[in-house]
Formats: sequence, structure tokens, C-alpha cells
Amino acid sequence: MRRTPAIGRVPVRDVRPAVDCGRRPAKAVTGETFQITATVFREGHDAVGANVVLRDPAGRRGPWTPMRELAPGTDRWGAEVTPDVTGRWTFRVEAWSHPLATWRRTAGVKVPAGIDTGLVLEEGAGLYARAAAGVPKGPERDLVRAAARALGDDTLSVHHRLKAALSPEVDAVLSRHPLRELVTASDPLPLLVERERALYGSWYEFFPRSEGTPEQPHGTFRTAARRLPAIADMGFDVVYLPPVHPIGTTHRKGRNNTLTATAEDVGVPWAIGSPEGGHDAVHPDLGTLEDFDHFVTHARELGLEVALDFALQCSPDHPWVHKHPEWFHHRPDGTIAHAENPPKKYQDIHPIAFDADLDGLTAETVRILRHWMDHGVRIFRVDNPHTKPVMFWERVIAEINHQDPDVIFLAEAFTRPAMMRTLAQIGFQQSYTYFTWRNGKQELTEYLTELSGETSSYMRPNFFANTPDILHAYLQHGHRPAFEVRAVLAATLSPTWGIYSGYELCENTPLREGGEEYLDSEKYQLTSRDWQAAARAGRTIAPLITTLNTIRREHPALRQLRNLHFHHADNDHVLAYSKTTGQDTVIVVANLDPHHTQEATVSLDMPQLGLNWHESVPVRDLLTGETYHWGRTNYVRLTPGRAPAHVLHVRRSTPQIGGPSAS
Repeated sequence: MRRTPAIGRVPVRDVRPAVDCGRRPAKAVTGETFQITATVFREGHDAVGANVVLRDPAGRRGPWTPMRELAPGTDRWGAEVTPDVTGRWTFRVEAWSHPLATWRRTAGVKVPAGIDTGLVLEEGAGLYARAAAGVPKGPERDLVRAAARALGDDTLSVHHRLKAALSPEVDAVLSRHPLRELVTASDPLPLLVERERALYGSWYEFFPRSEGTPEQPHGTFRTAARRLPAIADMGFDVVYLPPVHPIGTTHRKGRNNTLTATAEDVGVPWAIGSPEGGHDAVHPDLGTLEDFDHFVTHARELGLEVALDFALQCSPDHPWVHKHPEWFHHRPDGTIAHAENPPKKYQDIHPIAFDADLDGLTAETVRILRHWMDHGVRIFRVDNPHTKPVMFWERVIAEINHQDPDVIFLAEAFTRPAMMRTLAQIGFQQSYTYFTWRNGKQELTEYLTELSGETSSYMRPNFFANTPDILHAYLQHGHRPAFEVRAVLAATLSPTWGIYSGYELCENTPLREGGEEYLDSEKYQLTSRDWQAAARAGRTIAPLITTLNTIRREHPALRQLRNLHFHHADNDHVLAYSKTTGQDTVIVVANLDPHHTQEATVSLDMPQLGLNWHESVPVRDLLTGETYHWGRTNYVRLTPGRAPAHVLHVRRSTPQIGGPSAS
């Protein structure tokens, strides 16, 4: 029977972040600051202290990171840490008896009251002498030794004896080199530090086959590469492609998901596989693998990474159907079941059955992923991972990341919370979320509080404002103002956000009222867009998107998740929040109503911004360039189509002016 570990001399309890009770690593990226907390206490009235010990992937102990009690009397301690290299780290909390803090507290009571003054000062002298021995040789040690001598010198007045010991200079030295007794360490917990793109980035999704020419409507990798400079100019970091593989013809879907296709219908890219090949091949109409390599190379030259869709499913024409019949579920009549997500049916797709040959499927999946990695792909958006066994993904991702830790997997799982969280815990670096369906103030506040809180230690959200499958009613009925405000929210609430091509044109016509499918969806047909004509006519919000991505790159606060804090606004249609990293603070105030002007008084939590309650500071609106002076309370008026939101940078270096004013 497994024994419960004994509690140490100074109890250290509930260390966080701890994912799956410490069985799986908490996550961070290089340069990301996050908080480690623990409950620390001891018997009686003696003071305690605590610190965090980080060990890097080489096992080296990091710098001293002292902890502080987060709220007096709670026994909850915390410290912020910032890992600087990728790899597998560990962290633990050390708690200890703090005799100097105990002595200071005792001296503060007894000496003014004249109780045991000489004895108290002698005790202090001994403690300071012991503390000096733990300070590195040099001026700092000499300073502490001088304080110890002064405390023990009864020829000096009590005032002078205490003054030397309690000086700010001595306090500063002993905060870095405290005298620790009864040191008790928690068990080490794992920490996985990955590259920044796992947390931060701007994604753009488009179908290369729609980037054709008048002479050749079906696009190729070569013609699609012409779209890349415009995507890069909008400030995106990742260009994401739906499946680029051969598409089956059996039960091929026609326009608008009709069951009868014509000879001109191009099929659904997720119906993967034909006699031309499967998951390791490219559709002949898109070109060759060499053409794909050219596309990836051109993207890299523009500062773009290519993310490729990985959909583990097959058309009835996929080579696997005949080569590996054990990988599919056969019904009593011998036919293979097609995919379903009731009421939706996917007659052109066969799902995979895993339990007959899990090892074989794992090996083949790893082979396919490595094939595309060899062609420059380091990011995979995994389609519907929640319909496959969790243990399968854990094995696949672990095998890939063991050798190539820079490869990123995004879980496209719109499903129950338990599955989404577990997929994140077992290895997926990013996750789709419910953001699309969170449009009101209360639901946005509650959901983002969850995502930026405990969940952020293992689940990183990717806020896509739309997808080829999802055109939310908010966008359908809110028109351009709705597209504008949702872009602001996605780009500033989450470090990673994305749009599907056509969002910048505010495409919002549904297939039918009450549904989320696009009319003439690009999943089933080629879609030609005249980007230049839209720009000339002002029918694009690309300038706003470009500005948002520029703001994100220039402001470190927006590249973080755990620093999100909501502020009070006395209007249910106005959402106010801030992010602070170091000296960089951005405040966002958004009008969630795409139809009407909304006014509100925004009450800022000034200490959360690193400001005093009565301060007033200049803030610059990064969307308009205007400057205001904001304090504790601030009036805002936001009009759809003119000002969907304020995105305000707090200018701390500018002399501060008293008194709040209206915006």
C-alpha cells in the first residue's frame, strides 16, 4: 500500500501549478512570467519564509526567487518566475523558519515597552552574526557584520543599536541572503517550457485552391504563394492550410453540401485520399511536393510559418481502405461506416477505428507527420482530435516532441470541457475554445477568467474569430461593426488569435437562418475574391487587422495570457479589461453591441495597473492615436462603425496630471 508522504517540519501544501496532481508538466514558453504559489505555515507564532527553486533542463539551480504572502493571514505565498530556455524544467517550494523576521517582530514589541531590552538586543546580535556568515564575502557581508556588532555594543544607545540593524541597506542584503532554519522542500513538480509560438501568434487560414487565375480557376501552390505577401503585410505569423491531399470521388459532396456532385465540383478537402495517394501526397491540381516546398520557402522568407491541417480520416477511395481494412469499423452488411456528428452526416468520409491496431496507426501517423516536417511544416492543426483515443494522441505527440520539441499541435476540439482540458494536458500545445459562442459581457468575463486562471498552466487558447464551419449569428446580424469588435476582442484577450479568409471582407451570409454554415461555403467549392477591388471600395477591415497585429507585436502585455484583469464598467454592453507586463500596460474598453452607441463609466482597479488610487495618467489610444488622461473613473462613448473599442496604452514615463477626464 502506498504511503502518503509525511508533512515536513515547516508544512508546504498545495503547490501550484500542478497539472493532474503533478503527474504531467505545467506549461510555459520562453520569456513567459507566471506565478508559483503554495500554502506555507508553522506551529506557534514564529515567522516563516519561502522561496522557489527552479532547475533548468540541465539540472542547474536557478537564481534565488523569494516568495511573499499574497494576502495577510491567508498563509498563501507566491512568486513570479520567468524561464528563459526551452526544455523540461522542475520547480519546488522551500519553506523555512525565519528567525530574523521573528526577532524583528519581537523587538518591535518589547524594546519600546522596555521589556528584556538587553536580552533582546543580544539575541539579535547573535542572529545577525549567523546571517552574515551566509552572505558572500565583500561589502555586503561587512555591512551585516557591522549591524551585528552594533546590536551587541552596550555602550551605544538602544536607538543606535537598532538603527544599524534595521537599516534599509541591511534589509536589502538579508532579503537576498536570509537566515533560514528548518528548511523544508516540497516535492519537485515538472515544468515544460516551449517556444514562444506555442503561446503567441496571429493565424490566417485560407484555401490555396481558391487562389486561381481567370484562365485557371483552380489555384495551385504557386498561384497561392502570390497571396502570402498580403497576409504578411497584415501582420500574421502563421498561415494555416486546410488539407492539401488528394480528394476522393465516392460520395463526393457538391455545392452547399449537396449529396450529388457534378463533374465540376471539387470536393471537400477533409475527404482525404484517392488513387493518387493519401495523407502523404498533395492534390495533383495543387501541384507537386516541389511546389509545396516553394510555398513554404516563400512563406518563411516573409516571416510566416506554415501550419498544415492533419485530419485523421479517409475518403472511401483512400489507399488505407484496401491496404488496412482493420483500421475501419465494418457494419454487419460488410460496408464501412461513414462519419457522423448528428444531425450532420459525412457520407464522403470514413472515420478510423483504433483498437484493432493502435500500434500500427501510431507508427503510420508519426511517419506522416515526419514526412511533412521534412517539408518544412512545424505546426499542425489537428482536426477533431476528440473523436480519437486520448492515449493515441499522447503517444504520437510524445514521440514527435521528444525528438522535435519545436513542433506545435493545435487541438481543433469543440466539445465537452473534460475532453478539451485532457487533450491539452497530454500534449497539445494549443486549443480551440468556445470564444466564438461567448458574445455577452458576463459569459466573456467568466470564460476568460477561467482560461487565464488555473487552466492557463496547461491549456493555451487560440481565438479564431470565424472558421469555414462557423459563422456565428453575432457576425451574421452584426455586420461590419460585429467583425470589428470581435477582431479587437480576439486579438487582445488571447495571445493567439486567428481569422479564416473572408473575415476581413465581413462575409456573413449563412446557408440558412438559424444555422452557422456559410452560403456557398468554400469547403465545397472554389471561392474567388477580388481583394484589390474590396480595398478600393473600402469594403475591408484589413487596415484594422493590420493595426491590431502591429499593436500585439509592439506591446509585450498582449503576448501574455495569465496577466488578464477585468475592470468594472456600469453598462452590460461595455467590457473593460487590462494586461500588464513589466512597465507595459494596455487597457481595452469594447462596445459589445454592434448596433447601438453605448456609454459607460469605467472604474479602474488602479493598484492592479501598478498605480495609486488617486493618480491620473496619459493614455494613448493605439487605434486612433488620440491621447486622454485617465484615472480611477472614466467616461466612455463608443459608436459602432466609428469606434468599436479603445485600446489604450498607459504612458508611465509622461508626467502625470491630476484629475480624471472624459474620453
